[in-house]
Amino acid sequence: MPDRLRLWLHRWPRALACALLPSSCALCGAAGVDVICRPCHQQYVAPRRTRCPCCANPVPQEGLRCGSCLANSPAYDATIAAVDYAAPLDQLVLQLKFAGRLALAPWFAHILRDAVLAQPGFALPDLLCPVPLGPRRLVERGFNQALEIARPLSGALGIALRPRLAVRARDTRAQSGVSPGERIDNIRGAFVVRDECVQGRHVGVVDDVMTSGQTLAELAAALKRAGAVRVSNLVFARTAPN
Repeated sequence: MPDRLRLWLHRWPRALACALLPSSCALCGAAGVDVICRPCHQQYVAPRRTRCPCCANPVPQEGLRCGSCLANSPAYDATIAAVDYAAPLDQLVLQLKFAGRLALAPWFAHILRDAVLAQPGFALPDLLCPVPLGPRRLVERGFNQALEIARPLSGALGIALRPRLAVRARDTRAQSGVSPGERIDNIRGAFVVRDECVQGRHVGVVDDVMTSGQTLAELAAALKRAGAVRVSNLVFARTAPN
């Protein structure tokens, strides 16, 4: 065995452990055992803001639906977003999704759990469904960030997780890479629900970021065609309205 390969094999468990269990804050770099240090948590995780109960865009009054949802009600019934997709928290999403910093996923779940439990009058879903990735993107990335968040969230809320409740019927382009006018066509018919357990149930759909909401609306429509009576989106971050 070449020396270089032997050295790599000797070191990779430590490298993996460092990636999964970082010893510094992902925001400020301060040494510590927490993935986000307490000062950064207190500074950047703002108190719950007033949002549209349907799409989680900001609104001026508690319980008030935004104009967009009043004009065109989406297939989903509710959305809870823990934080705004804005600096510096947006960088955490990118670290999880594209740098494989999986230790962030339980922290996302912790923040999202707090947001769910703080939502007035919100009835917990009967089961959780992570937004599925297409086969090609799953192979490229090696993991589904929505599932990595959904696993600890399931335990924190005591809600059953159904990792394969929905699948992608086809690979689609990333919604962030297509124009707003193309997003509906890009995602149309992309999901298949293959588990009968949704019949008559309230399904919580878990994702890292909600942007236009088209992906979540398409998945909600598929879940309702399969018999779900209510679909709520549980997302870590919400982008600003377009």
